[in-house]
Amino acid sequence: MLSLWPLLAALVSLSISSYAKSSTGDSVLVVLDPSLQRDNFSIFFKGLEANGYDLTFRAPKDVQPAVIQDDHAEFSHVILFAPEAKSPCYSQDITPQSLVTLLEKGTNLLVALSTKQTPLTSLAAEFSLILPPAGTPLVSHFPERDTPSTVVPVNVSVNPVVPSSLPPVWFSGTPFAFGNNPLLVPILNASPESFAADSDRDSGADAVYDAAEKGGEGFWAGSSLGLVAGFQTLGGARATWVGGIELFSDEYAEKTIGGIKSGNEPFAADVASWTFQESNVLRIESVAHHRVNETLPRETYTINDHVTFSAQVSKYNPETSAWEPYSGISDLQLEFTMLDPHIRTSLIPVPGEPGKYSVTFRVPDRHGVFKFVLDYKRKGWNFLESTTVVPVVPPRHDEYPRFLSPAWPYYAGAISTSIGFLVFSALWLTGDNQEQKKSKSAKSE
Repeated sequence: MLSLWPLLAALVSLSISSYAKSSTGDSVLVVLDPSLQRDNFSIFFKGLEANGYDLTFRAPKDVQPAVIQDDHAEFSHVILFAPEAKSPCYSQDITPQSLVTLLEKGTNLLVALSTKQTPLTSLAAEFSLILPPAGTPLVSHFPERDTPSTVVPVNVSVNPVVPSSLPPVWFSGTPFAFGNNPLLVPILNASPESFAADSDRDSGADAVYDAAEKGGEGFWAGSSLGLVAGFQTLGGARATWVGGIELFSDEYAEKTIGGIKSGNEPFAADVASWTFQESNVLRIESVAHHRVNETLPRETYTINDHVTFSAQVSKYNPETSAWEPYSGISDLQLEFTMLDPHIRTSLIPVPGEPGKYSVTFRVPDRHGVFKFVLDYKRKGWNFLESTTVVPVVPPRHDEYPRFLSPAWPYYAGAISTSIGFLVFSALWLTGDNQEQKKSKSAKSE
């Protein structure tokens, strides 16, 4: 009987490791509006629990469990499914200001919006999302279907958040326009023939046409509108904004489009995976630098030294809950800077060494305090940043070469001048003695 315990322990550990867990933690707080039934989103919630997440539910007005306690975030992720709740319905720990504080503390947010004016719509503007006026849902009359024009099938394009092709998803809610913030990550855009209007009837078609002719922000239409967008903060936390909570509902997950099951269920899973930092998560394990033909780093480098810089990069694997070497970055760059980059070069994956990127370059012919800088920012991926300070000094007095090849003209001039001086001196001295001997012989005669 005792011999079975190691086998059982191995099976338990294997089953636990098979869960896809987040790289930042597995605790999730779901703030669910009392007007919404948990069972209406059972497919989405059960999918999260099957991936190893620990879900805790509370209403917006509840104060327990607290999101922040003793200035510490109690949950790794927060799902805010209260799209129509007004300001009095929020407790102090989930106000818009508190949500920003959560992001600063590394907590990831998944927020659902609605067509009504709420504190969340004001908060979305802080993330460079421009929402249309209240009561303006997304409307589309194409393709022909038996659903209201505000229930729209939307094609899903492959992007870093949704890595594989999916069937169209059903959407109902408010669209938004994107600001110029480079931290925004578009995930799902509206279809080209859709538009935002305060009526689902065709009576407003002329107004839409007039707005299209005039252009400007008054025209809310086309694939430039966003329906789901992510936001990658500089601190590493992620926030995802969804224009309608129905996208996560069981009704839309089981609904068909042209006889094919909709892609709402896998799409919602991909969105949650990215938001909770399961996917597209990188980190720098270590960096190293040394002179060519050496292995240890130097405290200082000399101008014109040949230096090798290398970095070890890992990617989080949610299937094994482990960090694994990753060599799939093709545009990683290194900057050698002093105020401005003096050298910018590509860090190339090293063949045969997974996760290692390396480059060799010559130190500029300028002394000062330099930095090795890695700054990798791409949409849909977390950011890689690393800075290493190294001084660059001139050569010591005994490190200069004995002879410099560019100075050979000067060497030749100095040598020729010296030889000429010696020859002239010899001729001068010799010629003077001969003149004295001739004068003496003349006198004797």
